[in-house]
Amino acid sequence: MKILLPVDGTELSLHETRFALRLLREGLSASFVLANVQEPASFYEMVTAQDMELIGNAAQEAGEDLMAASAQLLQEAGADFETAVISGDPVQAMLELIEIHRCDMVVMGSRALSAIRRAFEGGSTSRRLIQDSPVPVLLVKPPPPASDAPDEAADSNE
Repeated sequence: MKILLPVDGTELSLHETRFALRLLREGLSASFVLANVQEPASFYEMVTAQDMELIGNAAQEAGEDLMAASAQLLQEAGADFETAVISGDPVQAMLELIEIHRCDMVVMGSRALSAIRRAFEGGSTSRRLIQDSPVPVLLVKPPPPASDAPDEAADSNE
């Protein structure tokens, strides 16, 4: 099984990567396509660029940097993976990666959007991908917020 694992360098991405590794530890035989989707160059960047190749190289380097922590986790676990950096609309880019790499599944993080952002952006990326994906999409919920540590003074016998 080949799993698309889109990451963006956030703590949620690391949580998602750890979950994917848990699937391997539980016995799933899989390899991964660790991916990062970069925003396309803005019109201003395209007009003012002296060299369009520099823009592409900068996007590639930024994507690799954002994937580095997840790649390290996969490498340390001995997981089979390849990386991909692609520019464009996140959903369309992931659909393209699913096709190019013949992925069987997507494992991605899910974060709640406010109603205003959801309306402005046309829905969350995960919701849009679920609707359009030809393969199953497994959403990894964010970890619960860390609870405050107990007050040590309250626990001590003074």
